Amino acid sequence: MSKYQTLLFDADATLIDFSAAENRALHLLFAEKGLTLTKDVANCYREINGGLWSAFERGEVSRDNIVNTRFELLFEAYGKKANGKQLGDRYQQLLSENHDLIDGAAELVKSLAPHYELYIVTNGVSKTQYKRLKESGLYTFFKDVFVSEDAGYQKPMKEYFDYVFSRIPSFGQDATLIVGDSLSSDIKGGLNAGIDTCWFNPQRKVNNTPVLPMYEIQHLKELHRVLSK
Repeated sequence: MSKYQTLLFDADATLIDFSAAENRALHLLFAEKGLTLTKDVANCYREINGGLWSAFERGEVSRDNIVNTRFELLFEAYGKKANGKQLGDRYQQLLSENHDLIDGAAELVKSLAPHYELYIVTNGVSKTQYKRLKESGLYTFFKDVFVSEDAGYQKPMKEYFDYVFSRIPSFGQDATLIVGDSLSSDIKGGLNAGIDTCWFNPQRKVNNTPVLPMYEIQHLKELHRVLSK
């Protein structure tokens, strides 16, 4: 019998294929503007976006700052002006329409739902995350969804997890495991909150950080092995 009762799952790049959704939304956004999304421009956007979300995790910028300025910063990098909020709003709409799943995600949550209390813990835009989870078919298997926008805090902040824990009935810290792909957000957040952690690392990245997960898996189906320990 597993020691865990409550499983907290990150959404993007853990259950939902964010890379595919992002790529599709960016191409559609640029096509609507009569522009071509080159590889260099896409990489520049990801660098800007990743930097902003890292700053968000550190509490240095707001969610609104990210979604309203990332495209403005992208166009500025190429000497052009753009309405960052307008582009950001349209991008969020396009992103919410894409909900491809990580291999094995649907099978995993379906098999776990009868035996564990499942929750989503995600940084992001609430409207977008709820829409994608519902249209992916995953939403029904989770007891609740906790989005940073609603919490007022974000992973890896302890305050975010305090918000989550206070809303889980009969919460047991020692019986809770967080599963996610981000060392800086999910794993560090779990460590800050004093719960066990499982790093989903399908690309077999080398961990050169001081953030050490309790478990590491390369495929979602391997979580069954972790839970049986």
